[in-house]
Amino acid sequence: MILPISKDVSGGYRFGYAGLASHGGVAGIIIAIIIYCYKKNQKVWDVLDKLGLVGPLAGFFIRSGNFFNSEIIGTPSDMPWAIIFKRVDMLPRHPSQLYEALCYLLIFCIVYYIYTKKRDQHQHGFVFGITIFLVFVSRFLLEYTKVVQSSFEESLPLDMGQILSIPFVLLGVIVIITRCSRKLF
Repeated sequence: MILPISKDVSGGYRFGYAGLASHGGVAGIIIAIIIYCYKKNQKVWDVLDKLGLVGPLAGFFIRSGNFFNSEIIGTPSDMPWAIIFKRVDMLPRHPSQLYEALCYLLIFCIVYYIYTKKRDQHQHGFVFGITIFLVFVSRFLLEYTKVVQSSFEESLPLDMGQILSIPFVLLGVIVIITRCSRKLF
């Protein structure tokens, strides 16, 4: 079966597995864009650059929504900016969703600058490479401030979000190296 079907907590049915949607979502989007470009005779790197431009902005809004919904909570903290998520418990915690949202907003600003001001100084695909690299490096690092989401991860040296980020970081490095020009900055 290609799409697993399972019962959710409300007794209804859903397609797919729960969790880790961002990594699989990014992989699925990249594959879908490649297929679309092949069928419609479009330039893959041009389309991926446009995705790389708006992707971090979408990530900013998604993580902001996670904050307001008390999802993907941070580890307990005694930092002065720690937040109590009353829907979860009364412990002050890292607002890891806000950390990630702000990282994505900063990445959007960097990528927007490169896309609009340095566009003629790099090959198509470079913006996508920078975006993938920065998003997943920040994701890897910010996982240290998040609560482990599955009990099996507690015995691992890295959590699943970090493990799944590594291939995307490597992909970003490969794309940056192969699509880079010497006069970027």
